[in-house]
Amino acid sequence: MKVEVTVPSELKEITLGQYQKFVKLYEGEVTEEFMALKMLELFCGVKLKDAYQMRYKDIDGIVEVISSMLNQKPQLVQRFKMNGVEYGFIPNLDDMSFGEYIDLDTYLPNWQEMHRAMAVLYRPIKEKHGNKYNIVDYEVVNSEVYKDMPMDAVISSILFFYRLGTDLSKAMMNYLEESKESRLVQYLTSDKNGDGINQYTHLLKEILDDLNISLN
Repeated sequence: MKVEVTVPSELKEITLGQYQKFVKLYEGEVTEEFMALKMLELFCGVKLKDAYQMRYKDIDGIVEVISSMLNQKPQLVQRFKMNGVEYGFIPNLDDMSFGEYIDLDTYLPNWQEMHRAMAVLYRPIKEKHGNKYNIVDYEVVNSEVYKDMPMDAVISSILFFYRLGTDLSKAMMNYLEESKESRLVQYLTSDKNGDGINQYTHLLKEILDDLNISLN
């Protein structure tokens, strides 16, 4: 059976919502083959019933491309457009309010709440002056819209804080020993695909277990 497949090659082609669904699969016992099929469904829009009809080597090749893409290490994405609105990364971390810090501390360690954390870090731009910009004031908003944001912005903002060693989450960062922090950065920035989805699956579970980050 011939199936037309559009395979993403960059993180910006995947949304946070798609990735949250992918990560949530690790709650249960899943096989390598099932995860490969779910990759096609979530990231390529291929229905499971159609994926079952595809050749194994074609699926394996697609999974390798996606795994490589998920291992990209983007520089900080300062601005992006989503649903016709331009969003900007918080310009001055020193001016972060207590409410912003508390919400980041609450939501950043949990992938299923990551859209709420991103609502703190990225907000609509209200004015621009050359390369500089101001964003709207922080307030509790319908953060569900942030599930449409590109994953390069999500991953780059997470990496940004780890690279700076910024202690945004005492509950998470105090738990980290130097070796575990290094493993997290290595996981997020790895250039190696290893053995494909199988290694990716085990590494993700191991890292999240060590960091005590919830998948729920």
